[in-house]
Amino acid sequence: MSTNFKNQANYDENIFPDAQNMKFGIVVAEWNSKITNALLNGAIDTLKKCKASEENITVKYVPGCFEITTGAKYLAEFSNVDVVICIGCVIQGETKHFDYICQSVTHGITELNLKFPIPFIFSVLTVNNFQQAIERSGGKYGNKGSESAITAVRMVELKRSFVTQPG
Repeated sequence: MSTNFKNQANYDENIFPDAQNMKFGIVVAEWNSKITNALLNGAIDTLKKCKASEENITVKYVPGCFEITTGAKYLAEFSNVDVVICIGCVIQGETKHFDYICQSVTHGITELNLKFPIPFIFSVLTVNNFQQAIERSGGKYGNKGSESAITAVRMVELKRSFVTQPG
């Protein structure tokens, strides 16, 4: 999580995790596209810094955050990815819609993590206003997309550490 005190996106490039043999799926909500595109660019730039090749990064778009779960499920079912990064942005409005969408996408991504043998990374901003979204998509709090890319690589490394252990 990006905060005033810690920003995972500020990794020392000499210790970036190695992603050259990993395949990434990224599902991106089109709603609030100025923010989600910035998050996507941060994720892809960071994956490349981790030596991921462009041909090992599959990006799919969904209309909004509610559809992220289905898009992520399709990526897991119909492509050969090691991890799926789920990118979206929900901004508080005047109705309870914000609460329902945030709860649904959070629960959906959690369920995917439990049902599939690959990790699904939560990179959905849930903010009170557009300024907070800007600050977390490349502004003063870093780029949550970049942080999610590091998390994705580290989770694939974690899974592989169990799969490759002798015994």
